[in-house]
Amino acid sequence: MSATTVLARKWRPKTFAQLAGQEHVVRALSNALTQNRLHHAYLFTGTRGVGKTTIARIFAKSLNCATGITATPCGECSACKEIDSGRFIDLIELDAASNTGIDNMREVLDNAQYLPTSARFKVYIIDEVHMLSKQAFNSMLKTLEEPPGHVKFILATTDPQKIPVTVLSRCLQFNLKQLPPALIAVHLKYVLEQEQIAFEAPAIGLIARAAQGSMRDALSLLDQAIAFSAGEVGEAVVHTMLGAIDQSYLFDLLAALHEQNGARLLEIADNMSARSLAFDTALQELATLLHRVALSQTIPQAVADDEPERARLLELAQLFTAEEVQLYYQIAIHGRDEIDLAPDEYAGFTMTLLRMLAFAPAKVMVQPILDAPVAKVQPSAKPAVASSIAVPASPANVSKKPVSIIPASSGEVVSGDQPDWGALLTQLNVQGMAQQLAKHCVLENFSDRQITLRLSQEHKHLQTNKTATEKLQAALTDYFAKPIKLNIVLGESESATPAVIEQQSKHLKQQLASDSITQDRFVREAQAELDANLIEESIKPIQ
Repeated sequence: MSATTVLARKWRPKTFAQLAGQEHVVRALSNALTQNRLHHAYLFTGTRGVGKTTIARIFAKSLNCATGITATPCGECSACKEIDSGRFIDLIELDAASNTGIDNMREVLDNAQYLPTSARFKVYIIDEVHMLSKQAFNSMLKTLEEPPGHVKFILATTDPQKIPVTVLSRCLQFNLKQLPPALIAVHLKYVLEQEQIAFEAPAIGLIARAAQGSMRDALSLLDQAIAFSAGEVGEAVVHTMLGAIDQSYLFDLLAALHEQNGARLLEIADNMSARSLAFDTALQELATLLHRVALSQTIPQAVADDEPERARLLELAQLFTAEEVQLYYQIAIHGRDEIDLAPDEYAGFTMTLLRMLAFAPAKVMVQPILDAPVAKVQPSAKPAVASSIAVPASPANVSKKPVSIIPASSGEVVSGDQPDWGALLTQLNVQGMAQQLAKHCVLENFSDRQITLRLSQEHKHLQTNKTATEKLQAALTDYFAKPIKLNIVLGESESATPAVIEQQSKHLKQQLASDSITQDRFVREAQAELDANLIEESIKPIQ
């Protein structure tokens, strides 16, 4: 790598084919060039570093290449080389942030009337065009209304809403999107391979996410990482370079939220305050993490194998329901919008966490009554939010006799039959991913020192978590007080898993609670006499 050329400049795309992303813009411009259907003014919008000026320069080459108007400029003619080096006399680049006045714009537009010196078109690239004054925009408007045939305007901005609608209406507008981290990571790996610099994949993932959709920022961060490292861009180096930003506190926040531990939530917030972390940014990062959790729930294979937090993401995906993730995501983004209205950022952040805690769905405990019949619901004489109802642990298949499973001192299992896997699971000391793995299995075979579980193809991603498998095997070994070998096979089973039984139980409790409210005398009288409406979604079972 040259000592004087930064990566963002060295690896700046010179053709449309070299661009990473923005396919919708490239396709439209390529078609216009190929068919010679050219407009006199173009507007590129988008956040910083997504390719606005780069595309404008490639477009300028396409217009003035010696081979003719083309979507694939040769890169070898004098026009292409001079544009690449910034010496093309008929390509005028202006930064509107430093040329805001009417006098600057008048000078530019006066020169626009003259024919190009040596090119086919005189091209004006005006960056951050929204910074122009009102008078400057009015002056530009006259030229945009009756443009000379030899002039092309390419305007770029990060804030199109500040551009007068009269100017917008005379431009072809293209919105450049933020680049996804995965695409940025692929490009960074390619650059490092070409530069022959060793790297760790998790480190590139961290840089790609920190760039927040900007390829230029990503390359600048990569430059810093190379400077920090001693020949290899490693994960630890990147963590340090990014200001020791360890996002484990975000996972800790969600873990405390799952445990309904308000004291722990505030403790984490206090630690963040002591580290001077920006609470506004923290809410943004929390929303991003919840989005990744939602993706992990829906498409587990979308989480890359080299994702640094893959195991923790999949664990959170199992701990929370999809509804909970969506709820917390909405609260996080609304909390970020409202943080400026709070007394201070700490208050706004902690109030958002407390809101998540307050609106968290109640955790319903199922009473493991294997022999008792379902209690009949009696109409209540006064209003109730929901009913407390004892239900069978296995509503789909209630055993007629209690099953006793206890470890004997000799390590043998005391049981009338083969063990009930769901009942055994309630006595094992497993949590997190290990518990989720166990819940989605059925007992295939049980012998003195070996247990075989069957896991459906739908949940096969749980089997890939080696830590979860080891924890479950250790819990079984601890329970039976002797070494237990755990085998997990993939395949469908006619028997219901503990997870399915738990869901059926929740559904039954919800149905019974709903029935108890809809049949309640007070509720019926309120509906009849007061024309009241029952909001069924608000009915929740209670313990």
